[in-house]
Parts: sequence; structure tokens; C-alpha cells
Amino acid sequence: MYKFTISGSPHVKSDESTKKIMYGVVFAMIPAMLVSIYFFGFQAIRVLVLASIACIFFEWIIQKYLIKGPSTINDGSALVTGILLAFNVPSNLPSWMIIVGALVAIGMAKMSFGGLGRNIFNPALVARVFLLISFPVQMTSWPKPTGFSKGLTDVITGPTPLGIVKEGLGAGKTMSELRTETPSYVQYLVGQTGGSIGEVSAIALLLGGFYMLWKKIITWHIPVSMLGTVIIFTAILWGANPEHYADPAFHLLTGGMLLGAIFMATDMVSSPMTHGGQLVYGFGIGVLTILIRVWGAYPEGVSFAILIMNAVVPLINQGFKPKRFGIKPGIEIKS
Repeated sequence: MYKFTISGSPHVKSDESTKKIMYGVVFAMIPAMLVSIYFFGFQAIRVLVLASIACIFFEWIIQKYLIKGPSTINDGSALVTGILLAFNVPSNLPSWMIIVGALVAIGMAKMSFGGLGRNIFNPALVARVFLLISFPVQMTSWPKPTGFSKGLTDVITGPTPLGIVKEGLGAGKTMSELRTETPSYVQYLVGQTGGSIGEVSAIALLLGGFYMLWKKIITWHIPVSMLGTVIIFTAILWGANPEHYADPAFHLLTGGMLLGAIFMATDMVSSPMTHGGQLVYGFGIGVLTILIRVWGAYPEGVSFAILIMNAVVPLINQGFKPKRFGIKPGIEIKS
């Protein structure tokens, strides 16, 4: 019996190279990067540059001195991880914590599994959750957007809209009262709200998502199933009691919902291979996110939901296997 050695995923038949795909993702993130710099100033530049350089450095040094394999820092995957890590932290996070996050993302979540194509979990999200658990105060001190010219002045922090609603509902307030304490939907769209630097502007994230769809870097299945599930789930809750549950638009435009749906959940390596599996995967992320947001301890649940579903991906792939090439209908092949 012949045995074949299969390289790590993604297994995609395409003229696209890994390098071209990764730099396509980087290009898609440019609108969100520009918005973060506009609203958070030099601090956003500091976080983006430091996270990117640290991820590239740690991948290089681990490959050179530990794995002792060929260098892959030019393929763009470490750069993508660095930018996504920056997108998932507040602009005032201390530099040494960013470096620790980069080490966790590359050393623990990526290279310990063998590098690109073999990691089970999304590296940037592993780093975000690690930082959140290890340094909860610093990771939940959200600077208010002040503009580029004020990026070096004293930072004024405040809760995110999700935090305001979570705390307000817990204190017995109604959604009608809380709407006066949260930004408008227009501000959510443009990015004039507190949060991680890469998640604040819905328009910027959607522009990046449409670009990746156009370039066929991602497909619609995961974002649509995830966001569609969120819309349906929250619409049911909101319809049942609009004074105790936020409306679907609020959940879509706040926190890391769009960032997660467009850039994190669609990661080729840690998401299912088939379209059917991707629909189930997106559905699971949507349900878990709202369960955590509404009834969990944290106001945000996207990161946890994606990581949980990353762990379920092998089971999803077992249940949604593509048809084997050359097999006639009705013939059963035992693995």
C-alpha cells in the first residue's frame, strides 16, 4: 500500500501563492490601519509597527535556532499575524506586553505546531486571549479616539459600547436609557468609538472584506453564516424584550464582530475546508458569540467563540468531507 506525505493546509488548487495571498490580506487591512491611525494617532502606529516587527523577529529566530528550517518570514504570514495582533489590542497597551503577545502568537500558537499550515488555532487570537487573561486591566483600558494630532497627549480612557451596555443592563438600566450613553451608529461605521485599534470602523473592515471577496482570498460562507446567525439570534432576543436586549445592528457594528468575521474566522488554516463545513463553523461562532455577550462574564465573545470553533474544525472536516476525485457514485471507500 502506497503512503503519501501531505503538506500542511491550506490545500487549495490555485495559481495564487501563499505570499501573494498573505500580502493581499495585508492590502485589505490598509483601510482599517489608516482609520486606526487617524483616530488613535501615533499610539496606533507604535502598536502596529511593534507587533509586526516582533512577530517577524520571533518567527525568524525560532526557525533559525530551534526548528533550524528554511526561513518563511518573507511569505507575509508573520506580518499578517502582527497586524491582526495589533488590531486586537488597545492603543495604549505597554510595549513590552505587545512583545509578549507576539511571542505567544508566533512561538506558542504557530511555530510550536510546525509553522504556517499546521497551527490549530488562530495565532493572533491566542495572543489576544492570553493577554486578556494575564493583563485584564491593561487590556480593558480603552482610549477614546482623539485624532492624530492628539495621539501623544494624555490618554482618556473609557468603556466600550459593549461594556457600557453590559454594565448598564446589570445595574437595571434599560436599552432606551443606555442609547444616550453610547455612540451613534454613524460613529460605529466611521470608527469614532473606543475599542481595539482595528475593530472600530465598520466601513473600513467591510472595504477590506469586499476586496478579499473580489480577489477570492476568502469566500462568503463564513462571514455570511456568522453574521447571519448573529442577526437572527439577536433579532429574536430583541423582539422578545427590546428594553433588555440590544438590537442586531448594535451587535454587528460593535466590538470585534466584523473584524472577527472578515479577517479572523476566515483564516484558511484554522477554518473548515468545505463550504458546508464553513457554514456550520460560522453558525457556531455566531451562536457562541451572542451567548457570551448576553449571558457570559465578558461583554465581548468573538475571540473566545472563534478559538472554541477552531478546536471543533477537525470534527467538522470529518463530517463534511469533499467527494474524492474519480470515485463512482454508490461505491463506499473505507478510510
